[in-house]
Amino acid sequence: MITSEEILDEFDQQLIEALQIAPRLSWAALGEVLERSPAALASRWGRLEREGLAWIGGHPVGRPGGMTLSFHDVVCDPAQRPAAVQALKEIPDVFSIERCHRGRDMMLTVITPSLMWLTEHVYPQLDQVPGLQRYESSFCTRLHHIAAEWRLGVLDAHQQRRLREAAGRRSPYTGRAPSHFAAILRELARDGRASAAQIAAATGLNPPTVRRQLRQVLGSGALTIRCETSHRAVGFPVVCEWFCRLPAAEHEDAAAVLRSMSSLRLCTSLTGPANFSFMMWLRSPADIMTVEQWIAARIPGLEVLESVVITEIPKRVGRVLDVDGRSTGQVVLPGPAWG
Repeated sequence: MITSEEILDEFDQQLIEALQIAPRLSWAALGEVLERSPAALASRWGRLEREGLAWIGGHPVGRPGGMTLSFHDVVCDPAQRPAAVQALKEIPDVFSIERCHRGRDMMLTVITPSLMWLTEHVYPQLDQVPGLQRYESSFCTRLHHIAAEWRLGVLDAHQQRRLREAAGRRSPYTGRAPSHFAAILRELARDGRASAAQIAAATGLNPPTVRRQLRQVLGSGALTIRCETSHRAVGFPVVCEWFCRLPAAEHEDAAAVLRSMSSLRLCTSLTGPANFSFMMWLRSPADIMTVEQWIAARIPGLEVLESVVITEIPKRVGRVLDVDGRSTGQVVLPGPAWG
């Protein structure tokens, strides 16, 4: 278990935040902003990766206009819970698994290209999970905020601006999915910083083709490149998700209020009894009440139905984690759904 003495130091956290802002920026460009040598940054990042404390990967973003993002509350036989977790980890379309102990045993995040794929391919796999007794599904109807937008908050405004400027804006791509989208996605899932040359070498594809299609994939908005870290290693041991009711006309304004909170990781509109949810990383259980008081004063129409503390995250966007939220190095790659 990570203790307070083992929380990552300021340099580590600055490097992680820089890569949250610009995950594919060169070490040289990062070094100019952080005032460190490229070699020192690359070495430090290598250590963080080896120890499972931080990593960069790519995954389908899950916006409901282009694909299906669904959430599933799972109840299973306590005696078979370890086997159930292991089986769920191995399902490629189950991108995240969160353990909890209130009304359900786990919450799953599933991303598929279509509702049909979920129905015809994912549900049958869930039905085969040992000890799984039942599950209930809800569907994202609007994705207001994603974890890729969360920041550690250790860099100053000038550094953040310089990183955004150095990263630049990608040329938007609105055409058909590139023919090698799936192959590129799988390599980016392994390493979100993989270059076109590395992807070409790993896949056997033609390098100029990969360079062109990589630009298209990154500009399409269909996937996100995300620098992640162990929540406990950066001082956020408490993960909480709130499930709420709110008139549909107020969702956008409520999401804007929540986005002003630096602890926000996820905010979605949903189908089902709870039609609005949000997740935060917090420093202590006492912060849960602080958040609820702050929100009650600013979003009076929000009815909190349930708050759920997540005790363990066995899998986050395809990467298998240990009990401290560190990467084990195992990545469950996106499956045949993506081509």
